[in-house]
Amino acid sequence: MDRSADVLLSDGTTVQLRPIRPADAPAIVAMHARFSERTRYLRYFSPYPRIPERDLRRFVTVDHRDREAFVAVAADRILAVGRYERLGPGAPEAEVAFVVEDAHQGRGIGSVLLEHLAAAARQEGIDRFVAEVLPANAAMLRVFADFGYRVQRRYADGVVHLSFPIAPTEESIEVQHGREQRTEARSIARLLAPRGVAVYGASATGQGVGAALLGHLRDGGFTGAVVPVHPYAGRVAGLDAYPSAADAGAPVDLAVIAVPADTVAEAVADAARAGAHGLVVVSSGFAEAGAAGAEAQRELLRLARAAGMRLVGPNCLGVANTDPAVRLNATLAPRLPAPGRVGFFSQSGAFGVALLAEAERRGLGLSSFVSAGNRADVSGNDLLQYWQDDPGTDAILLYLETFGNPRKFARLARRIGRTKPVVAVASPVRPTGLGGDAPGPDAAAVAALFAHSGVIRVDTVAELFDVGLLLANQPLPAGDRVGVVGNSSALAGLAARACRDYGLTVASGYPAEVGPAAGAGEFASALAAAAADDRVDALVVVFAPPLPGQLPDRPDDFGAALAGVALAGDKPTVTTFLAGRLPAGVPSYPSAEEAVRALARVVGYAGWLRRAPGGLPELPGIDPAAAEVALADPGPELAERLLRAYGVPVVPELRAGSAGEAADAARELGFPVALKSARPGVRHRLDLGAVRLDLTGEAAVRRAYTEVAEGFGTEVLVQPMVAPGVSCVVELVEDPAFGPVVGFGLGGVVTELLGDRAWRAAPLTDRDAAALVDEPRAAPLLRGHQGAVPVDRSALADLLLRVGRLADEHPDVRELRLNPVLARPDGFSVLHASVRLGAPAVRPDTGPRRL
Repeated sequence: MDRSADVLLSDGTTVQLRPIRPADAPAIVAMHARFSERTRYLRYFSPYPRIPERDLRRFVTVDHRDREAFVAVAADRILAVGRYERLGPGAPEAEVAFVVEDAHQGRGIGSVLLEHLAAAARQEGIDRFVAEVLPANAAMLRVFADFGYRVQRRYADGVVHLSFPIAPTEESIEVQHGREQRTEARSIARLLAPRGVAVYGASATGQGVGAALLGHLRDGGFTGAVVPVHPYAGRVAGLDAYPSAADAGAPVDLAVIAVPADTVAEAVADAARAGAHGLVVVSSGFAEAGAAGAEAQRELLRLARAAGMRLVGPNCLGVANTDPAVRLNATLAPRLPAPGRVGFFSQSGAFGVALLAEAERRGLGLSSFVSAGNRADVSGNDLLQYWQDDPGTDAILLYLETFGNPRKFARLARRIGRTKPVVAVASPVRPTGLGGDAPGPDAAAVAALFAHSGVIRVDTVAELFDVGLLLANQPLPAGDRVGVVGNSSALAGLAARACRDYGLTVASGYPAEVGPAAGAGEFASALAAAAADDRVDALVVVFAPPLPGQLPDRPDDFGAALAGVALAGDKPTVTTFLAGRLPAGVPSYPSAEEAVRALARVVGYAGWLRRAPGGLPELPGIDPAAAEVALADPGPELAERLLRAYGVPVVPELRAGSAGEAADAARELGFPVALKSARPGVRHRLDLGAVRLDLTGEAAVRRAYTEVAEGFGTEVLVQPMVAPGVSCVVELVEDPAFGPVVGFGLGGVVTELLGDRAWRAAPLTDRDAAALVDEPRAAPLLRGHQGAVPVDRSALADLLLRVGRLADEHPDVRELRLNPVLARPDGFSVLHASVRLGAPAVRPDTGPRRL
């Protein structure tokens, strides 16, 4: 088991954590020699000037089970070591200790060591740490106290004795996520606001990619030092050049590299010697070029991490920051959009220039921009962490091609979306083969999954800018009631119909039409009335130029009237204004449909904001040990045993291959019974004759067996009869964009054919589960449709919560299907369940922090 990990420290730099090995002995001695006398005393409770040979052998030789130790390494130098040692064979407790070199104390190494030691100990059956700390060691006591564990303290013999369980708690996870956010945000801040930038690959002739990057950086007015690095030229692009970035004598925080792929490593090494914190590698020829390039990319990342640097790219467009105090244009785009309050992340390097040009054309001001290219290191998740607290960013736009860490993306989006809207172009396509026979979420369901994570998912880049313009310039709507105002009945009618098509409500009394002959004053009065109307939450304004000679006022007068409402009110306004350009800040679209579509996306987001986020409730009756036993022996009835461990009973069934066996099964279960074909896909098809119900005697069972066997094969299932109910289906599949997702819908051929399923990412909150039950189009059948008795929807929500918890805790459960589930006023019955196990799905958002 590889427990190595690259991690970020509180200052945004990277170090590697890895298990200690005997070959580390000289480095451990060297680190010990660098300790101050105080650090030695606080760690070893004595002066301990040197490590005896016997102690050294014990320090560096561990079994990685009862004794584990991690070292923190940067630039091939050990900076810290942390270890645990089990208190006796098979004991559930272990003593933990760590020490950090003086020069690197206060950088968060101790806390991340503790995270990884606790995770390793849990894997070995250890559930509690103990520690002994001198009262003078306030920093170490603070590491334990601030971690979110329930620490018990006892003072005796001049030592503070600590004891605490190491199972993750809600508080410890919150602390871990908070540290993750701060470290990742800090690492990006160093990239986007460098004191100086070194450029590698700028030719003295002014030709090529490197020269373009240098020119854009210089001409963009970057406020820091610009350092061209050239092997022999003394000046490049009018700037002093140096053979090494360190020779410039200026602080270099960022290195922009545009040299051939086979010389990138040399540039990285030079940047590291200059003390750079980050790399932007524009060079191509890496993972996008095949297997050899992929290996070169892995080596590039290793070099960057070893030097403590973050890496943007390779094969990227670059990074930009429009803050007047920075004015960084380290991109291939010759011009940046105007400064604004929208952060923009693009995974695509090749498409990045076009995206920036379109943002400028649409008048969308940006705060910062990052193109990740091959995304070897820095990803959209890192930018989300940075933009969360960036005071210069109010909205976030993402152009995503794939997800590297989907669970983390969903978690971050749910949190960040509460304060800043996140808009994403992301593929709704779900790769085939992930869920076996289960189709999983379709495109509409994927859009819903995004929406319930707080993300406004759009289909095209054009729509990304449509929504971005609205969010950047207008307030959020208080509801979905729209007032349509216009001077054209045709356009107003199109807008009203688009509102209904996108799920918006046209407010009573609208559309309000002023007619083509209306002047600017009349138009302004109609707009002001709609803006003041308590029945209206948002405005859609359409204006078409009348025939020549019919316009009583200049187009600019009408534009000014519209801007007066759009820029001054507390209700969002979108417009299709076909009589010229509008002032900046008024979102205008070529068609009424595009305007309404953008508004509908924002209305949906505002509705999500108004709903409380929900929580993870306690679920009584879950037996984790029984679940582990079931998964360790995946034999017959695995699904039933696994669900039982999560408090979900499944109606028992017995398999029979003859009429006599069916009769024996019925007697064992007790009459009346149901008999059904065991063939997958038809075992619940009463309409096909594959099911016989209410069999009250042996003769009836034998007769039913003969009839079913003739049509569907000799294998049948026998179950005791349960009370009737509304047929439902619960599914669990592993989705590439969200990890494990839980689906719910009503049973039956028609709903299966229409794909009437609702989906949420696991684990489910109480509100997620309640919404899942009510979301399918056929859900009215659960609420007492046409006089039927309503079912217990809270019981169904509890079932979904338990399936979601199971999914979250067992990544080797790749697919689970409960079909049918009969919902009744007094609860439910699960008649059949199937499960498919596989290699545990990679869930990089769980466990201790790592890059």
